[in-house]
Amino acid sequence: MTPKISAILITKNEILNIEDCLVSLQNCVDEIIIVDSQSTDGTVELATQLGAHVTQTTDWPGFGPQKNRALDLATGEWVLSIDADERLTPELIAEIQARIANPQDIVCFSIPRLSQYCGKFIRHSGWRPDYVDRLFLRNQARFSDHLVHERLLPFGKTAQLTHSLIHFSYRNFEQVIEKVNTYSTLGAQQAFKEGKTSSVASAITHGTWAFFRTYVLRLGFLDGWHGLALAISNGQASYYKYIKLLHLIKIKKNSSAIVGADDVL
Repeated sequence: MTPKISAILITKNEILNIEDCLVSLQNCVDEIIIVDSQSTDGTVELATQLGAHVTQTTDWPGFGPQKNRALDLATGEWVLSIDADERLTPELIAEIQARIANPQDIVCFSIPRLSQYCGKFIRHSGWRPDYVDRLFLRNQARFSDHLVHERLLPFGKTAQLTHSLIHFSYRNFEQVIEKVNTYSTLGAQQAFKEGKTSSVASAITHGTWAFFRTYVLRLGFLDGWHGLALAISNGQASYYKYIKLLHLIKIKKNSSAIVGADDVL
Protein backbone atom coordinates (compact mmCIF):
# COMPACT_ATOMS: atom_id res chain seq x y z
CA MET A 1 0.00 0.00 0.00
CA THR A 2 1.44 3.40 -1.04
CA PRO A 3 1.78 5.82 1.90
CA LYS A 4 -0.44 8.92 1.94
CA ILE A 5 1.08 12.01 0.32
CA SER A 6 0.13 15.62 1.07
CA ALA A 7 1.01 18.31 -1.47
CA ILE A 8 1.63 21.75 0.02
CA LEU A 9 1.70 25.10 -1.80
CA ILE A 10 1.79 28.77 -0.92
CA THR A 11 0.09 31.12 -3.36
CA LYS A 12 -0.76 34.70 -4.20
CA ASN A 13 -2.56 35.57 -7.44
CA GLU A 14 -1.60 32.38 -9.30
CA ILE A 15 -4.67 32.11 -11.53
CA LEU A 16 -2.49 31.55 -14.62
CA ASN A 17 -0.69 28.60 -13.02
CA ILE A 18 -2.82 26.96 -10.38
CA GLU A 19 -5.05 24.76 -12.53
CA ASP A 20 -2.23 23.10 -14.48
CA CYS A 21 -0.29 22.58 -11.27
CA LEU A 22 -3.16 20.97 -9.37
CA VAL A 23 -4.19 18.81 -12.32
CA SER A 24 -0.63 17.47 -12.52
CA LEU A 25 -0.92 16.38 -8.86
CA GLN A 26 -4.16 14.45 -9.20
CA ASN A 27 -2.66 11.01 -9.80
CA CYS A 28 0.03 11.43 -7.17
CA VAL A 29 -1.22 12.96 -3.92
CA ASP A 30 -4.05 12.29 -1.49
CA GLU A 31 -4.61 15.88 -0.36
CA ILE A 32 -3.60 19.35 -1.50
CA ILE A 33 -2.96 22.01 1.15
CA ILE A 34 -2.71 25.66 0.05
CA VAL A 35 -1.88 28.64 2.23
CA ASP A 36 -2.85 31.73 0.27
CA SER A 37 -1.77 35.34 0.82
CA GLN A 38 -4.98 37.21 0.03
CA SER A 39 -5.24 36.43 -3.68
CA THR A 40 -7.66 38.68 -5.57
CA ASP A 41 -7.62 37.02 -9.01
CA GLY A 42 -9.75 33.93 -8.40
CA THR A 43 -6.90 31.62 -7.32
CA VAL A 44 -8.67 30.57 -4.13
CA GLU A 45 -12.01 29.88 -5.81
CA LEU A 46 -10.45 27.82 -8.62
CA ALA A 47 -8.19 25.87 -6.27
CA THR A 48 -11.15 25.05 -4.05
CA GLN A 49 -13.16 23.86 -7.05
CA LEU A 50 -10.26 21.57 -7.95
CA GLY A 51 -10.36 19.96 -4.50
CA ALA A 52 -7.63 21.82 -2.63
CA HIS A 53 -7.96 22.74 1.05
CA VAL A 54 -7.26 26.48 1.12
CA THR A 55 -6.35 28.60 4.14
CA GLN A 56 -5.88 32.36 3.75
CA THR A 57 -3.56 34.50 5.87
CA THR A 58 -3.59 38.25 6.43
CA ASP A 59 0.13 38.69 7.12
CA TRP A 60 3.28 37.78 5.20
CA PRO A 61 6.04 36.28 7.41
CA GLY A 62 8.29 35.28 4.49
CA PHE A 63 8.54 32.24 2.23
CA GLY A 64 10.00 29.87 4.81
CA PRO A 65 7.54 30.57 7.64
CA GLN A 66 4.62 30.56 5.20
CA LYS A 67 5.62 27.14 3.91
CA ASN A 68 5.88 25.88 7.49
CA ARG A 69 2.29 27.00 7.98
CA ALA A 70 1.26 24.82 5.07
CA LEU A 71 3.38 21.96 6.38
CA ASP A 72 1.65 22.16 9.76
CA LEU A 73 -1.71 21.60 8.03
CA ALA A 74 -0.59 18.48 6.15
CA THR A 75 -1.73 15.06 7.37
CA GLY A 76 0.07 12.69 5.00
CA GLU A 77 3.00 10.53 5.99
CA TRP A 78 4.93 12.08 3.09
CA VAL A 79 4.83 15.70 1.95
CA LEU A 80 5.46 17.05 -1.54
CA SER A 81 6.28 20.75 -1.56
CA ILE A 82 5.54 22.31 -4.93
CA ASP A 83 5.16 25.82 -6.36
CA ALA A 84 2.22 26.89 -8.50
CA ASP A 85 4.47 27.30 -11.54
CA GLU A 86 5.74 23.71 -11.32
CA ARG A 87 4.29 20.52 -12.83
CA LEU A 88 4.68 16.80 -12.20
CA THR A 89 5.16 14.46 -15.15
CA PRO A 90 3.76 10.89 -15.29
CA GLU A 91 7.33 9.58 -15.14
CA LEU A 92 8.08 11.56 -11.99
CA ILE A 93 4.83 10.44 -10.37
CA ALA A 94 5.68 6.78 -11.01
CA GLU A 95 9.16 7.28 -9.54
CA ILE A 96 7.79 9.06 -6.46
CA GLN A 97 5.32 6.26 -5.77
CA ALA A 98 7.97 3.59 -6.22
CA ARG A 99 10.52 5.26 -3.96
CA ILE A 100 8.23 6.08 -1.03
CA ALA A 101 6.82 2.55 -1.11
CA ASN A 102 10.29 1.38 -0.07
CA PRO A 103 12.28 4.38 1.17
CA GLN A 104 14.59 2.35 3.43
CA ASP A 105 16.30 4.95 5.64
CA ILE A 106 15.69 7.95 3.36
CA VAL A 107 13.67 10.81 4.89
CA CYS A 108 13.92 13.29 1.99
CA PHE A 109 14.21 13.07 -1.80
CA SER A 110 15.70 15.78 -4.01
CA ILE A 111 14.05 16.30 -7.40
CA PRO A 112 15.85 17.76 -10.45
CA ARG A 113 14.10 20.67 -12.13
CA LEU A 114 13.88 21.58 -15.80
CA SER A 115 13.08 25.29 -15.83
CA GLN A 116 11.78 27.55 -18.57
CA TYR A 117 12.96 31.14 -18.96
CA CYS A 118 10.83 33.31 -21.25
CA GLY A 119 9.89 30.48 -23.60
CA LYS A 120 13.09 28.38 -23.52
CA PHE A 121 14.03 25.48 -21.27
CA ILE A 122 17.45 26.28 -19.82
CA ARG A 123 20.04 23.48 -19.85
CA HIS A 124 23.00 25.40 -18.40
CA SER A 125 23.44 28.72 -16.51
CA GLY A 126 23.36 26.87 -13.18
CA TRP A 127 19.75 25.85 -13.80
CA ARG A 128 20.29 22.21 -14.65
CA PRO A 129 19.87 19.76 -13.02
CA ASP A 130 18.97 22.12 -10.12
CA TYR A 131 18.14 19.53 -7.45
CA VAL A 132 15.61 20.76 -4.89
CA ASP A 133 14.53 19.01 -1.68
CA ARG A 134 10.78 18.64 -2.13
CA LEU A 135 9.59 15.16 -1.08
CA PHE A 136 10.00 14.29 2.58
CA LEU A 137 8.57 12.54 5.60
CA ARG A 138 6.25 15.03 7.29
CA ASN A 139 7.87 14.82 10.73
CA GLN A 140 11.43 14.71 9.42
CA ALA A 141 11.95 18.21 7.97
CA ARG A 142 11.12 21.91 8.38
CA PHE A 143 11.68 24.96 6.21
CA SER A 144 14.20 27.60 7.21
CA ASP A 145 12.88 30.96 8.39
CA HIS A 146 14.35 32.91 5.47
CA LEU A 147 12.17 35.63 3.93
CA VAL A 148 13.28 34.46 0.47
CA HIS A 149 15.36 31.58 -0.91
CA GLU A 150 14.20 29.40 1.95
CA ARG A 151 15.63 25.90 2.32
CA LEU A 152 14.16 22.63 3.47
CA LEU A 153 16.09 21.28 6.45
CA PRO A 154 15.80 17.47 6.54
CA PHE A 155 16.49 15.69 9.82
CA GLY A 156 17.99 12.60 8.21
CA LYS A 157 19.38 10.97 5.09
CA THR A 158 18.50 12.29 1.62
CA ALA A 159 18.61 10.80 -1.88
CA GLN A 160 18.03 12.00 -5.43
CA LEU A 161 15.27 11.17 -7.90
CA THR A 162 16.02 10.99 -11.62
CA HIS A 163 12.92 12.37 -13.35
CA SER A 164 12.43 16.12 -13.53
CA LEU A 165 9.95 18.57 -12.10
CA ILE A 166 8.90 20.98 -14.86
CA HIS A 167 9.23 24.61 -13.82
CA PHE A 168 7.69 27.53 -15.73
CA SER A 169 9.67 30.10 -13.78
CA TYR A 170 9.48 33.18 -16.03
CA ARG A 171 6.84 33.44 -18.75
CA ASN A 172 7.95 36.86 -20.04
CA PHE A 173 10.39 39.67 -19.32
CA GLU A 174 7.80 41.70 -17.45
CA GLN A 175 7.71 38.86 -14.93
CA VAL A 176 11.52 38.81 -14.83
CA ILE A 177 11.63 42.50 -13.91
CA GLU A 178 8.91 42.04 -11.30
CA LYS A 179 10.70 39.13 -9.64
CA VAL A 180 14.09 40.88 -9.74
CA ASN A 181 12.51 43.73 -7.81
CA THR A 182 10.62 41.53 -5.35
CA TYR A 183 13.44 39.07 -4.63
CA SER A 184 16.11 41.75 -4.33
CA THR A 185 13.95 43.57 -1.78
CA LEU A 186 13.35 40.42 0.25
CA GLY A 187 17.01 39.43 -0.07
CA ALA A 188 18.08 42.85 1.23
CA GLN A 189 15.67 42.59 4.15
CA GLN A 190 17.00 39.13 5.02
CA ALA A 191 20.63 40.31 4.80
CA PHE A 192 19.79 43.34 6.96
CA LYS A 193 18.17 41.06 9.51
CA GLU A 194 21.37 38.99 9.60
CA GLY A 195 23.50 42.07 10.18
CA LYS A 196 25.33 42.01 6.85
CA THR A 197 27.02 45.12 5.46
CA SER A 198 27.08 46.68 2.00
CA SER A 199 28.55 49.49 -0.10
CA VAL A 200 28.24 50.73 -3.66
CA ALA A 201 31.47 48.90 -4.53
CA SER A 202 30.24 45.61 -3.05
CA ALA A 203 26.91 45.96 -4.91
CA ILE A 204 28.77 46.38 -8.21
CA THR A 205 31.12 43.50 -7.36
CA HIS A 206 28.28 41.14 -6.42
CA GLY A 207 26.30 42.06 -9.53
CA THR A 208 29.28 41.57 -11.83
CA TRP A 209 30.19 38.27 -10.19
CA ALA A 210 26.62 36.96 -10.50
CA PHE A 211 26.65 37.76 -14.23
CA PHE A 212 30.10 36.18 -14.79
CA ARG A 213 29.28 33.06 -12.79
CA THR A 214 26.02 32.50 -14.69
CA TYR A 215 27.21 33.31 -18.20
CA VAL A 216 30.79 32.00 -18.13
CA LEU A 217 31.45 29.58 -15.26
CA ARG A 218 28.04 27.93 -15.51
CA LEU A 219 28.10 27.96 -19.32
CA GLY A 220 25.14 30.27 -19.78
CA PHE A 221 26.46 31.23 -23.22
CA LEU A 222 25.41 27.75 -24.39
CA ASP A 223 21.79 28.75 -23.75
CA GLY A 224 21.98 31.39 -26.48
CA TRP A 225 20.50 34.83 -26.03
CA HIS A 226 18.24 33.49 -23.29
CA GLY A 227 21.37 32.60 -21.34
CA LEU A 228 22.67 36.14 -21.79
CA ALA A 229 19.37 37.62 -20.64
CA LEU A 230 19.31 35.28 -17.63
CA ALA A 231 22.87 36.23 -16.67
CA ILE A 232 21.99 39.92 -16.90
CA SER A 233 18.89 39.50 -14.72
CA ASN A 234 20.91 37.51 -12.16
CA GLY A 235 23.46 40.31 -12.08
CA GLN A 236 20.74 42.93 -11.66
CA ALA A 237 19.08 40.99 -8.84
CA SER A 238 22.36 40.71 -6.95
CA TYR A 239 23.29 44.37 -7.55
CA TYR A 240 19.91 45.68 -6.41
CA LYS A 241 19.91 43.41 -3.36
CA TYR A 242 23.10 45.03 -2.05
CA ILE A 243 22.09 48.55 -3.06
CA LYS A 244 18.80 48.09 -1.19
CA LEU A 245 20.71 46.65 1.79
CA LEU A 246 22.91 49.76 1.80
CA HIS A 247 19.77 51.91 1.79
CA LEU A 248 18.35 50.02 4.78
CA ILE A 249 21.61 50.44 6.68
CA LYS A 250 21.64 54.19 6.01
CA ILE A 251 18.02 54.52 7.15
CA LYS A 252 18.93 52.79 10.41
CA LYS A 253 21.97 55.04 10.93
CA ASN A 254 19.93 58.18 10.23
CA SER A 255 17.23 57.04 12.65
CA SER A 256 19.84 56.35 15.33
CA ALA A 257 21.40 59.77 14.76
CA ILE A 258 18.02 61.47 15.14
CA VAL A 259 17.30 59.57 18.34
CA GLY A 260 20.74 60.51 19.68
CA ALA A 261 20.16 64.18 18.90
CA ASP A 262 16.82 64.08 20.66
CA ASP A 263 18.50 62.61 23.75
CA VAL A 264 21.04 65.45 23.78
CA LEU A 265 18.30 68.05 23.48
